[in-house]
Amino acid sequence: MRRLTAILFTALAAMTFFGTESKACTNVLVTKGASTDGSNIISYAADSHQLFGELYYKKAGFWKEGELRKINEWDTGKYLGEIPQVPVTYQRVGNMNEHQLIIAETTYGGRPELEDPKGIMDYGSLIYVALERAQTAREAIEIIVNLANTYGYYSSGESFSIADTEEVWVMDLIGKGPNNKGIVWVARRVPDGYICAHANQARISTFPQNDPENCMYAPDVISFAREMGYFNGEDKDFSFCDAYAPLDFSGMRGCEARAWSAFNILCDGKFTFEDENGNVVTKDAYDYIDYAMGWDTSKRFPLFVKPTRKISVKDVADVMRDHYEGTPMDMTQDIGAGGNALPYRWRPMNFKHEDKTYMNERAIATQQTGFWFVGQSRGWLPDEIGGVNWFGCDDAATSYLTPIYTSTYVIPECFREGNGNMVTYSPTSAFWVTNRVANACYKAYNIMFPTVDAAIDAWEAEMAEAVVEADKVALKMYEDATKKPVKQIHRNDKNPKVVDPYAEVRNYLTTFSVENAQKIFNKWVDLEVLLLVKYIDGNVKAQNADGSFVTNEHTDRIPDKITQPGYTEKWKACVAADHGKVVEVK
Repeated sequence: MRRLTAILFTALAAMTFFGTESKACTNVLVTKGASTDGSNIISYAADSHQLFGELYYKKAGFWKEGELRKINEWDTGKYLGEIPQVPVTYQRVGNMNEHQLIIAETTYGGRPELEDPKGIMDYGSLIYVALERAQTAREAIEIIVNLANTYGYYSSGESFSIADTEEVWVMDLIGKGPNNKGIVWVARRVPDGYICAHANQARISTFPQNDPENCMYAPDVISFAREMGYFNGEDKDFSFCDAYAPLDFSGMRGCEARAWSAFNILCDGKFTFEDENGNVVTKDAYDYIDYAMGWDTSKRFPLFVKPTRKISVKDVADVMRDHYEGTPMDMTQDIGAGGNALPYRWRPMNFKHEDKTYMNERAIATQQTGFWFVGQSRGWLPDEIGGVNWFGCDDAATSYLTPIYTSTYVIPECFREGNGNMVTYSPTSAFWVTNRVANACYKAYNIMFPTVDAAIDAWEAEMAEAVVEADKVALKMYEDATKKPVKQIHRNDKNPKVVDPYAEVRNYLTTFSVENAQKIFNKWVDLEVLLLVKYIDGNVKAQNADGSFVTNEHTDRIPDKITQPGYTEKWKACVAADHGKVVEVK
């Protein structure tokens, strides 16, 4: 058990340790040259105490001149306005579209005076409208910029992760205030063979200003900072994140620490990168630990690093399950973990004792995740087959990912929009059943989690093989359809009266996606029952090799070989020190 071993042994940009939490998310970006199968990969945990986990779906559309698209703020549902539709929009499945374009985000907040309450486009709408209109990452960046500059940007500072079949980009942007419509921004292409990560803190510092193939930016990104008094040096020294999202303790410890931890895991503790002179250097991850801990702003780690090995979808998924295990911030090792090494801390993010303020760690895996995914854009396959959204709900550490092809016609019932919400329980919702499993584990984490961890690993290994086989079947169908000498117009042509030549492919992949999503949903329903029966009241019932419970020699209704694991040594020592005189056995 990879994670069990460790268990057993700003404003926070979008939040502060001295206030309340808003959105706080994590993204990992992997280029095709760094991945095991040549796919571009982006992961995303949509973390919010108010966000319900469901898989957003919108079919491709054809629109007449003059038709409008309503814009409602993603976080609140507030109506912001309307914008003109374009003639053709593309199908989107979650944060991916039918052309294998992926867009994710993390909110960093930045300077509050740059928010524009008159803007129409919030950050969520920028994502989903761009997915409806763009085929490539560069197109998506252009659309995001044009939308924000034309209609005004309603949200605070934001980092976007954007990938297509060929390129991966990271983009930092922020508004220009209530009296200056639009955004300032920088977008950098992640070098092939490298990875990137961000977590609610703007990460683009200095950037190449004469390399449009690898870096794009607003023409006034530097001059506007000068005008606002955020920067007064030479252009070559301009740093976006220092100007528009100045670092503080919470920005490092609550945000950058998560990006550092992702790099630490995927790079096996060694950060290889190009320095400012173009030299490739390798440094130990712990050279930057004082920055991650929030103690030294000068120890900032690089934006891009080259991993020591090729990275798989499973590797990225497991990074999203990290609680800082094995680092100084390991959430299982202090008394805050209680008697069962719980790697979570309930909110608020800070607490006071006597005259000092202390913090609760904020790891990548967190209890308040609405949904999360690992998106794959696979350029060696046609779009009808290449895009896969590995999707899940709730806490990544105790939930599964299941593959949803982005050509699907139908969303599984367990992920369907409207199947429950944050104040309405639904027994057929994946969000609610994964929450039930997670909250069961929180009671005795180091005892119960291994059972869930094993179920996750088994399912994701099964699905990794299943996707390979599904690809083969779908590709054969695609090739056969391509050979048919029939005159058919692709459904994305401007003529709405079209026939999809690859309908058979899409039907097959829809059935694959839906059936497997419902299959693992049913397994998780059964898993919650197993957790209840096996671990009831702090006991652990023994199981036979076939999964049945061990019973005594007289009846099959009474369990035998029950164990009682008790509490961690840390907990015992603390109780003895705090209350030993009362509970000591004489």
